[in-house]
Amino acid sequence: MSKATRADTQSPAPRGGDRHDLIRVHGARVNNLKDVSVEIPKRRLTVFTGVSGSGKSSLVFDTIAAESQRLINETYSAFVQGFMPTLARPEVDVLEGLTTAIVVDQQRMGADPRSTVGTATDANAMLRILFSRLGAPHIGPPSAYAFNVPSVRASGAITVERGAKKTVKATFNRTGGMCVRCEGRGAVTDIDLTQLYDDSKSLAEGAFTIPGWKSDSQWTVQVYAQSGFVDPDKPISRYTKKEMRDFLYGEPVKVKVNGVNLTYEGLIPKLQKSMLSKDKEAMQPHIRAFVERAVTFTTCPECDGTRLSEGARSSKIKRISIADACAMQISDLAAWVRGLDDPSVAPLLDALRQTLDSFVEIGLGYLSLDRPSGTLSGGEAQRVKMIRHLGSSLTDVTYVFDEPTIGLHPHDIQRMNDLLLRLRDKGNTVLVVEHKPETIAIADHVVDLGPGAGTGGGTVCFEGTVEGLRAGGTITGRHFGDRAAVKDAVREPTGTLEIRGATANNLRKVDVDVPLGVLTVVTGVAGSGKSSLVHGSIPPGAGVVSIDQGAIRGSRRSNPATYTGLLDPIRKAFAKANDVKPALFSANSEGACPGCNGAGVVYTDLAMMAGVATTCEECEGKRFQAAVLEYRLGGRDISEVLAMSVTEAEEFFGAGEAATPAAHRILGRLADVGLGYLSLGQPLTTLSGGERQRLKLATHMAEKGGVYVLDEPTAGLHLADVEQLLHLLDRLVDSGKSVIVVEHHQAVMAHADWIIDLGPGAGHDGGRVVFEGTPADLVAGRATLTGEHLAAYVGA
Repeated sequence: MSKATRADTQSPAPRGGDRHDLIRVHGARVNNLKDVSVEIPKRRLTVFTGVSGSGKSSLVFDTIAAESQRLINETYSAFVQGFMPTLARPEVDVLEGLTTAIVVDQQRMGADPRSTVGTATDANAMLRILFSRLGAPHIGPPSAYAFNVPSVRASGAITVERGAKKTVKATFNRTGGMCVRCEGRGAVTDIDLTQLYDDSKSLAEGAFTIPGWKSDSQWTVQVYAQSGFVDPDKPISRYTKKEMRDFLYGEPVKVKVNGVNLTYEGLIPKLQKSMLSKDKEAMQPHIRAFVERAVTFTTCPECDGTRLSEGARSSKIKRISIADACAMQISDLAAWVRGLDDPSVAPLLDALRQTLDSFVEIGLGYLSLDRPSGTLSGGEAQRVKMIRHLGSSLTDVTYVFDEPTIGLHPHDIQRMNDLLLRLRDKGNTVLVVEHKPETIAIADHVVDLGPGAGTGGGTVCFEGTVEGLRAGGTITGRHFGDRAAVKDAVREPTGTLEIRGATANNLRKVDVDVPLGVLTVVTGVAGSGKSSLVHGSIPPGAGVVSIDQGAIRGSRRSNPATYTGLLDPIRKAFAKANDVKPALFSANSEGACPGCNGAGVVYTDLAMMAGVATTCEECEGKRFQAAVLEYRLGGRDISEVLAMSVTEAEEFFGAGEAATPAAHRILGRLADVGLGYLSLGQPLTTLSGGERQRLKLATHMAEKGGVYVLDEPTAGLHLADVEQLLHLLDRLVDSGKSVIVVEHHQAVMAHADWIIDLGPGAGHDGGRVVFEGTPADLVAGRATLTGEHLAAYVGA
């Protein structure tokens, strides 16, 4: 029997599925995008560039990634979709060739006090199982080592309804690892009673010093005064023990005040519910200042900050408890786990080693598993989220990254580039929004958006290779090879800010003199101790205005005008010109359109389907009552003013009938930080990361203080915008301010008057000052990693 042979040796015709090698976007109009159409190659690394606010995030996150996730959600049953976030279809004509999108963004991780690096990455879960199997003495299942699980004991009668009902006695025990005193938080709060009231006064004399509680006519104060539990005319210092207990800790009870039924509750639980349980960042400034004065956080004396019960801390493997393991630097913990060898838990040890090695590989070996996740920077949070994807066997998925190099020293950027290329080489599509030329340079495909920001952007200026971008005439192409030169002459300091014996986090009794009256840049690899030195060690009372990378809190009603306080002088100017109340010119108050309550749109909830937002028919999206729009200032109504850009408004309020000095000053600061294109009424939720940070900077510039501390102000800034930022920093210094910048960008280092370099490594390998001096000296010496990279950058 002869062997079969193939007659046709030609390759078969391509199948239909082989032709889907592109993600096609046609007619995208999300946010500021202007009918954008692009074709993105699959299984390649595509970098999206453009000035801050040009529409990169709108295209990548709000269009491509959002539609991919919406389509995946639609594959679930209606019942399951009811429990999932509802996503509207992006405003786009055609989206073809989408694959499953995995978004790794810079959103801060949950700031819940019980959320740590270990709980966020499942490393804690694996450690708990390990200690429940190998720990001695054995104290129980994995939950016995969990600081999120309290111990529970119960006994009593239960009714079992099976056939004939019968009552049986049952007991229930669950051993948890939560510290009873701090409830797994690691810290306890003490309330300073002297900040709540003046005990030399009676309630009738206005004893309360809580913001908003000073008026005798205020209902809250009247509840205490007329409750019958305390004598309103007796000084608080003379209360009996029972009166003091009722006053401070009384249980909720109904009382009648001036004929009205109200609830009386002790002062401490009342404050905990009304103020202390809220997010501090969302509070008004004077309320936040009060909470910071009145509440002190101290390490729990019972568990010494470990969050764990005594039983959980007593169980050990090779003289190491789970509390010790979580407190170790992750690179050290990885070495300890490699030393364990027990066949009964071999698969678990392999998985734990892989997770811990991923931390080290991605440059986060300096963290510890007990680090609260809310304290991570945006860049650190993004890299923690990456860890679960590094060893993934998935292929043909789309990974979407938002500036993955943020917070990274030039030394670490190469490592991040290698990770992006490795994800691509597995057969995945990698989409990266990025400004750093080092990462743009490794792209297979580049999409450059612009040419400007806001309404001046939203179009594709270039699509192609990196070489094509360099040769193109776009703003990114022109600035791609920009290199700042080291200053020829530096400013002379006017004084020094002394830091002595700094030991915050990994600092090793650092003594350093920070020069004043100049631009000082603090550098070093990620985890070397820069933020610990600048934010955690500057002595109080130094007149420091600190601008960190914390997110801006705000609803979809919040906009640049409300956030910066600009709306207050504008409302007053309108009220004065028309002889009416200022509240009429607020879309959140009396002037709001009754049809949409001042939102401008009407939201219709469609249960498990995406809600629909339609423009309000009554006000046509202007947010105000028709009667309010009759009032004018300088020929414009309030809705037309809020539709102006910062640049237009600065001119409008600068002279003529509408001249308002208070508003003009705020608008000038917004223009100074490069936000002249923003419209005053644009919702904060539509701003990019870079825009939000510069908005914070503009707001803080009004604060009194001789020393400004900025944390990576180049985050989210295009190459062309960095030059504008340097001019702004120069203006601040020339106006008599001292500016301290924590920064990795070599252009800012080169522009500095003085550099403080921390290192030499991260975690316990850092925490020391390895260089102090001018940028020229740092380049000439090349004795540190920063010196080597800065010298290469300036071409020395």
